[in-house]
Amino acid sequence: MTNVFDVNAEKWESLVLKSELLTVVDFWHEKCPWCLLLDPVFEEVAMEYAGRVKFVRFNVLSKPENRALALKNGVMGTPTIAFYCNGQYLGSVVGFTSTDQLKRAVEDFMKFKECANQSTKLEDVKEK
Repeated sequence: MTNVFDVNAEKWESLVLKSELLTVVDFWHEKCPWCLLLDPVFEEVAMEYAGRVKFVRFNVLSKPENRALALKNGVMGTPTIAFYCNGQYLGSVVGFTSTDQLKRAVEDFMKFKECANQSTKLEDVKEK
């Protein structure tokens, strides 16, 4: 059983931006050889963090809407692994990464997630 969910532009807001868990997004496509090599790494790390971190895959080329959303999120190449918390982009890792490197990134962003939960979104700040 996999702990990785497929997401597309239509489900982006509900599965990524409204997630209460740290969400790790693998921006990929089927013709990307590095993406295919990353797949088992992503699955393994997702299993290790099941229930604590949400892992999703986003195929950037499956629909024009997906491509547009990926570009809007700054994805310029695949694979790109991006980290989101409470609708906020936290950072990303571009290119193939090993299991250990991905685990370290997840751990780092899990620490940052606590700060992000307490931060004020810019749209919430009103000028005096």
